[in-house]
Amino acid sequence: QVQLVESGGGSVQAGGSLRLSCAVSGITFSDASIGWYRQAPGKQREAVARIEVNADVIYTDSVKGRFTVARDNAKNTMDLQMNSLQPEDTAVYYCNVVNELGIPRDYWGKGTLVFVSS
Repeated sequence: QVQLVESGGGSVQAGGSLRLSCAVSGITFSDASIGWYRQAPGKQREAVARIEVNADVIYTDSVKGRFTVARDNAKNTMDLQMNSLQPEDTAVYYCNVVNELGIPRDYWGKGTLVFVSS
């Protein structure tokens, strides 16, 4: 029943920006913590950021100051604004619901590809 649809990916040059969106259905969105994750070629999936029910956000160190997360409870969406993109940001980006232990649920969608060229 839970569905997560990521969109907004694309190809940009280093220093450019992209805005990703995560549309969530099948749960009470306003009661959910939602995270952004990414998986680069040949690497493990890693957490990028997490937004809590109260809108507090935790960012991984590598994206602090460059990425911004916001949620819109009226639209059941969460956005990831990515600025100053670098080639190391190249990955498939996913969103997912985070449980009470801080672990993403098993609801992975297809993700959206971000490619940053130098």
